[in-house]
Order: sequence, then C-alpha cells, then structure tokens
Amino acid sequence: MQCLDLTFPTPEANLACDEALLDECEASPDREVLRFWESPRPFVVLGMASRREREVRLAACAARGIPVLRRCSGGGTVVQGPGCLSYTLVLRIAGDGLLERIDSTNAFVMERHRRALAEATGLPILRQGATDLAVGQRKFSGNAQRRRRRCLLFHGTFLLDFPIPLVEELLPYPPKVPAYRGRRSHGAFLANLRVPASRIKDLLRRSWDATQAGDVPSEAIASLVAHRYSDRSWNERC
Repeated sequence: MQCLDLTFPTPEANLACDEALLDECEASPDREVLRFWESPRPFVVLGMASRREREVRLAACAARGIPVLRRCSGGGTVVQGPGCLSYTLVLRIAGDGLLERIDSTNAFVMERHRRALAEATGLPILRQGATDLAVGQRKFSGNAQRRRRRCLLFHGTFLLDFPIPLVEELLPYPPKVPAYRGRRSHGAFLANLRVPASRIKDLLRRSWDATQAGDVPSEAIASLVAHRYSDRSWNERC
C-alpha cells in the first residue's frame, strides 16, 4: 500500500484529493493508498446527501468566514480544521469478501483501527454506532465511505486537539444520531483523544502496511476543485 502524508492549503483541494485517489484506484486497482492530512483552516463539510439548511448554522459560518463544502461520501456533517487529523483509505474491493458490502467494510476497518489504538494507548476504545470510535461514550472519530465498482474510499477524522466549542457554534443538533449519543450536545458527546498526530499516523501505517511513497494526481485534483468542490451547485445541492 502507498502512503501519502499530504495536506493542501485549501479544504477544496483536500476533499478533491480523496476523490482523485479513488478515481485513480478504480482505473488501476493495484494502487491502494493511505493518506493523512490536517486542514490548516476550519471548514464545515456535509455528507453527499446532507441538507445544509438543516445541518449547518449558516449565519455563524458566514460571520466567521468558514466555508461550507460537500464531500463525495455519505455520513453526517462535521467540522474539520487544525487539531483534527484526517485520514483516507482507498482499497480494492475484489478478492476480499469483507469489503463487498457496506456493513462488513465498516466493521472491518473500524475494528482494525479500534484494536490498533486500544493496544497502543491502553485506553478503553470502543466501536460505537456504525462508524464511530469512542473512549467509553465520548466520540473522537467519525468515518464514511464511497464505493465504486472495483474500489472504495473509506475516510474519517480523529479529534486530537480540536476546539470542540466551535462545533457547537457551527452545527445544530444533528437530524440522525447513533443510539449511544442520546440527547447529548456536541460538547458533551465529543472528546479529544489527546494523542500526538505523529503517533496516530505511525499506528495506521503499521496496521495497513503502508510503506511505499505515493504519487499525487495533481491534474485530476485541480479539475475536481474547479468543476466540483469550488462549485456552488455542488456544495449547495441539498
């Protein structure tokens, strides 16, 4: 597996990179990738089918100059930025029965991450809901996927040292929540893992045996930024 530790200056380019890596793997399925990135500025990102008017405090975002974008995968709306480590996995589907369905893919990836983090930190890390990782009942990692015919994109975040009050300011209580959340506010539900990003990266590299350096699909990223991730019709489609 190839490994990219690569952050672009803009949220749009970082989101475009994930989709470009998926497209590249679909065209050449031997190119599985693990990528790490951490946005240098806060932004809100909606899931593919998320409704921005319902899931984002748009006036608060506008007042702070925080962009509201949309990614290519499912899942709910989140806030990302400094202190929130993002990762991207691009995996072949063929030949691995565990990756042929959405639910079994969730279980496979989340359990691998849960086990690696729990063994290394000694913390009581649990898989909660479909795609959350939590220390006990406090969530620090959310994840989502996008599937093509031959390959899939599985990506997510780790809250390490993130200003959680910012989530409270920018996002209302979400329309869909896992049962373990109950009616807790963002501040009572989310928590920082307080583990250095370098340690998380090392654990995931070893867990996925990601040792090769990867190339960057620069032209595809630029095209996706221009024609999708900077396009109001994409970001405001729901």
